[in-house]
Amino acid sequence: MKKLLTICLLTIALSVSSKETSPKVIPALQEWKAGSGKLVLPAEGSIVIAPADEATLNSVATTLVQDLEDLLGWKYSVKTGKPGKSDIYLSLTRPDEQLGEEGYILTVNRYAGISAPTPRGVFWGTRSLLQILYGEQGAMPKGVARDYPQHPNRGFMLDVGRKFFTMDYLRQYVKILSFYKINEFQVHLNDNGFVQFFDNDWNKTYAAFRLESERFPGLTAKDGSYTKKEFVDLQLLGMEYGINIVPEIDIPAHSLAFTQYKPEIGSDKYGMDHLDLYKEETYRFMDALLDEYLSGDNPVFIDPDVHIGTDEYNAKEAERFRYFTDRYLKFVEKYGKNVRMWGALRWLKGNTPVKSENVTINAWSYDWIDPIASLKKGYKIINTCDTCLYIVPAAGYYRDFLDTKWLYENWRVGKVNSREEVPEGTPGLLGAMFAVWNDHCGNGVSEQDVHYRTFPAAQVLAEKMWRGKNEAVSYEAFEKVCKEMPEAPGINLLGCLQGEVMLPGQKEELSLNGTDSIVTPLPEIGYPYAVEFEINPDKKQNISAILFKGPHSTVYANRENKGKLAFSRDGYTFVFHSTTLPAGEWTKVRIEGDYKGTTLYINDAKAERLEGRIQQHYNYTHKRKDKMYIQETLVFPMQQIGDARNGFIGKLRNINCRQTTPASLAEN
Repeated sequence: MKKLLTICLLTIALSVSSKETSPKVIPALQEWKAGSGKLVLPAEGSIVIAPADEATLNSVATTLVQDLEDLLGWKYSVKTGKPGKSDIYLSLTRPDEQLGEEGYILTVNRYAGISAPTPRGVFWGTRSLLQILYGEQGAMPKGVARDYPQHPNRGFMLDVGRKFFTMDYLRQYVKILSFYKINEFQVHLNDNGFVQFFDNDWNKTYAAFRLESERFPGLTAKDGSYTKKEFVDLQLLGMEYGINIVPEIDIPAHSLAFTQYKPEIGSDKYGMDHLDLYKEETYRFMDALLDEYLSGDNPVFIDPDVHIGTDEYNAKEAERFRYFTDRYLKFVEKYGKNVRMWGALRWLKGNTPVKSENVTINAWSYDWIDPIASLKKGYKIINTCDTCLYIVPAAGYYRDFLDTKWLYENWRVGKVNSREEVPEGTPGLLGAMFAVWNDHCGNGVSEQDVHYRTFPAAQVLAEKMWRGKNEAVSYEAFEKVCKEMPEAPGINLLGCLQGEVMLPGQKEELSLNGTDSIVTPLPEIGYPYAVEFEINPDKKQNISAILFKGPHSTVYANRENKGKLAFSRDGYTFVFHSTTLPAGEWTKVRIEGDYKGTTLYINDAKAERLEGRIQQHYNYTHKRKDKMYIQETLVFPMQQIGDARNGFIGKLRNINCRQTTPASLAEN
């Protein structure tokens, strides 16, 4: 029996692309030929660059040094020369048709070698290397991988127009997408809410354009925006991490941010979120705005692609819409850019020609775009199917979470909508992109709520967009790998607890005077969690005193001088109204949080649950009542206890926290 087992294991070890022996990475390796034994890399070592490739690969090596430290705590240095035992070796090879622009070869034997025809291919190889080292705790199985994508465009779109996301969040997302070899990040820079949620008044309706404009002072959103330098730096970071940043300025619909700034270019006929396509002033304004970011020796948009929106305009203006679209496709292209747009020409049929050469369409809806006809006309398309690739958080339509099991088992890049499928390998079918739309402005959704929804989708779609085939590994086995994989080196937006954490106040009593704070080793705790502590407020208390503070949120005591607990994040504040903490007495508090809401327990009894609050608004256009579902969630802050400027006054003890097992998102 023992001999038979040895023979079976040897057979498995020699197999090619064997799922049993192939290192566990996301996306999975295209080809793997297993060797014998393991290579154990040291915690301190060298990344060696082939001398001829030093100039082109130094940036890749430098990034890898930082990632090894962030992910594993390892200390590596960069040098050139020949690789020694247990080194990491980076080199460029001659062109290879199968590897193309992004493929690479990973060889693990005496050392770990990554070679590729291009620097980007070498960089993707370092992502696999990091994932293997993390999963195998530094002991890499020996063997050779040939890995390459089936689709060149693998993307994610984030609507920052309706909800502001900090630049720090965008920069972290570059690294998250990159870690899973998703190579495009489309940033939807302007949009607006639905008028029915704002008293059916366009002047009151929320709208935002997020990018600094010097030509039009006052256009940029006041509640959150990006400077030109910040946006340039984001693109430079993307280049470093293999990500193409695609800026989108959405016109001529979804354009309320522009018409609120300049009302004369808004449509009186179709609503102020529509630009008036017949006024010369509309074209002068849009020409000047786009030119601001595209012109000059140092343009703001430095990556090769620019998106001009062009979706959901009123169908009665099909011919004028087609003229407008064609004009701006040509306008942007003259700056040397590849132009993109949302599919709309099936819905807005007409005789006016619309440029197709060097134009890429997001194929998002059966009603709006005919993908097969578009390909025949010369357009390139990216599958952005709304029915399976759209996340609209807490809206009650489309998807709150993508159906990752269905996507893994059934979806392919060629499934461009619910009724049509384009065969794999069809020229012009570039790849796919999933999207987050924050339609319900003001519904309380946080940055981390969005991440909680997008991260599982990113892992599954990274697999499907890179691999381009159905997997032999079950979804359950794949999901297990997903849960074991980090978000990216140095990033923990989910707030996952990493092992045992000893908190101040866990074993001793803390006394805070309102002008001091205590730093903890735990920045924050993500869903689902329970945080417990005992609190004894002083009779003399700061108003809205900071009790706990983290990178994204704050918990307060004595909110508005009423003795209430409260928390804030993303510009929202939520109050536990049911309980007033007594001064001079010990009270046991437990706060539990999940992606649906937040619960307060006082002395082990449930006091209040913040979840399920609904706003109802009358929709005059459709003569119905529309609902907005308010999200009162909290990723619990723990970076510091108290605050030097407006901190809690009193005592704390028995501070403890734990994370519980989340329910399967497939049930949501």
